[in-house]
Amino acid sequence: MDLTKLRHIAWIVLLMLGCAVAHAQDNDMILNRPYADTKPIHFGFSVGMNFQNIAITNNGLITDDGEEWYADVPSNSPGFSVNVLADYRIAEHFNLRVSPGLYFGNKTVRFLNHRGNSEWAEQSHYKQSQNIKSTYIVVPIDLKMSAKRYHNMRPYFTVGAMYTGDLAKDRSEQLKLKNNDVMLTVGMGCDFYMPFFKLCPEIKFCFGLKNLLEKNRPDLEDNPEMLRFTQSVNKIKSNMVVVTFYFE
Repeated sequence: MDLTKLRHIAWIVLLMLGCAVAHAQDNDMILNRPYADTKPIHFGFSVGMNFQNIAITNNGLITDDGEEWYADVPSNSPGFSVNVLADYRIAEHFNLRVSPGLYFGNKTVRFLNHRGNSEWAEQSHYKQSQNIKSTYIVVPIDLKMSAKRYHNMRPYFTVGAMYTGDLAKDRSEQLKLKNNDVMLTVGMGCDFYMPFFKLCPEIKFCFGLKNLLEKNRPDLEDNPEMLRFTQSVNKIKSNMVVVTFYFE
């Protein structure tokens, strides 16, 4: 994901945080839900957006017919996220949170033949693309580290890990990704204490640890035109940015 998209996401989050802060400041004289953080365990749910991306490491392979294919992800679109939450209070400033859910999204991979020509009549020998749709079942486990409450707000940071399992069906396309991954996560957010619930906007950055590229492709043994794309890539790792609104 490029810096322009990250800036757009950051501005959206800051705008939403600003609106929530303004609402909280209007009610500073009233301490909402004063005992909300003393409960040993509480539950909630969340909705939000995810921006999925993959980091591709190409190897510069030159095929027998002189083609040299490189893959990248020039753009992606936001997906939808929904989770349930269980929060366990460890100490005054520390909570353990488990929030299983579903992430829906997609990313488009572009393939470009660096030895090709954009004026070729047969464009499939110069450029191709693949749309990878994902339906992830996710199990994030986070340690939440909160600052001291100030009136009706309380900022926090999170660190943790997240298991992801892709429920999308396997298809015989240029690149095939493994269905399971483990990601390290870091995030930040703020608790806003409303009269009847806590609203917690949060932004989280997730970094995949596994190489997701499936190099063993028996389904393409008789199709070298497709197999060359897998052979031209060494490694694929997943990453994503998740913007979440918790209701607790």
